Amino acid sequence: MTSNKSEDTPARVRFAPSPTGMFHVGSARTALFNWLWARHTGGQFILRVEDTDQSRTTDDALDSLMDGLEWLGLDWDEGPGVGGPCGPYVQSERLETYSSHVDMLVADAQAYRCFCTPERLASLREQGLKSYDRHCRDLTVDQVEEKLEGGETAVIRFRVPFEGTTTITDKVRGDITTKNPVIDDFVILKSDGFPTYHLANIVDDQLMGITHVLRGEEWIPSTPKHVLLYQAFGWQPPVFVHVPVIQGKDGKKLSKRHGAMAVTDYREGGLLPEAVVNFVALLGWSPGDDREHMRLDELVAAFSIDRILAKPAVFDEEKLEWLNGEYLSNAPAEELFDVARQSWVDEGLVTQAECVERRDYLLKVIDLVKSRLRRTSDFSGFVGYFLSDPAEYEPKIAKKRWKPDQTALMVAALADSYETLDPFTESSTEETLRTCAESAELSAGALIHPVRLAVSGVGIGPSLFEMLEVLGREAVVKRLRAAVAQLG
Repeated sequence: MTSNKSEDTPARVRFAPSPTGMFHVGSARTALFNWLWARHTGGQFILRVEDTDQSRTTDDALDSLMDGLEWLGLDWDEGPGVGGPCGPYVQSERLETYSSHVDMLVADAQAYRCFCTPERLASLREQGLKSYDRHCRDLTVDQVEEKLEGGETAVIRFRVPFEGTTTITDKVRGDITTKNPVIDDFVILKSDGFPTYHLANIVDDQLMGITHVLRGEEWIPSTPKHVLLYQAFGWQPPVFVHVPVIQGKDGKKLSKRHGAMAVTDYREGGLLPEAVVNFVALLGWSPGDDREHMRLDELVAAFSIDRILAKPAVFDEEKLEWLNGEYLSNAPAEELFDVARQSWVDEGLVTQAECVERRDYLLKVIDLVKSRLRRTSDFSGFVGYFLSDPAEYEPKIAKKRWKPDQTALMVAALADSYETLDPFTESSTEETLRTCAESAELSAGALIHPVRLAVSGVGIGPSLFEMLEVLGREAVVKRLRAAVAQLG
């Protein structure tokens, strides 16, 4: 059964997670694809919490979901709230709606009460039966009333046709046909009055006017059940779009060993939300060219469900770090200041008060080092020598780059030249150093490496002369002379 809904009109899509676990990358990808399609078509993105499995629903999972969506910037367009930002739709608050629709199916003989106990169902499984044996399918009205009057509890099962086939049309994989006899008479209402996913899902999608259902391919086996329910109600199904699974680089199911974590863990791990969104968007979707670094507006403009891939997506943590580095490198220092400041304060490199007092200087430091970072947590490892004088010098570098007497004389002479240098800029410090080296009949490198060691204590870092300008004349001269005194 196919949908006649046009893709030329604004889409109404939903992200409908079950709050039973942390908000992971797979769920984030589903939410993002739905959000991008809504924004691309000028439609609406709806958030719906499917908490009908009350035994597994947790407040922590719901908090993780809401926190993760907010961090990624995936806002939704409507909800049951009144005034101000609306909350999500919550299925446990809509039980009367589902119950009335179940009653329609029972009244139309398309669903029936099943009184089989958990023990009986377990016995069937022990006998090797893979599906329910339809034991209660043909109970008479009198038999049903007798059991209810006797206090027996029942679930409601959908009456699947014994013959024929059910076809779903998926935008990624085409037509998928299932023989009806292999579909179980599945439960649509549990004995506690809560609907199952299958029933609540399609009722909500219909009543909320959902035009496209974008979800993981693990839901493909359930979709024939959903199509049967649509047919039973006389409704037209939405467009089904089942996105590929996400695997590790080893081809195995994605897990923590591949770097997959709760979305909020990426934040704590020093990743920017823009980078995570960019990375997740490319898991199972392609813009049609070789672009990998794409801003959010570019993703919205390029996104199309026709470019969702059928093959499994590969989670590559190295690529995620690379993308994060690209975003860090291109971000204005002002946007990175708060996260950098917190990193420095947490590491005890500087106080909050010092961050306020030295803000202009620290912004220059951020601009200088940001292109070398992969994560925001790297800030503390790259800027220690900008915040305090080096207490020691990297031994291997000192042994290789600092030649006793000769190096000390050159560095001391350079310190004297720098002390009166005005202005103290990237170009003037470089010109002075090269002149000093030339007068000693040495290459500039013979002085550049010892100077880097003297002012930073290490052998690598950003451009030396940019670093000297940021540090300033007073600090540079002081450090050069301290190195001469300590290294000799």
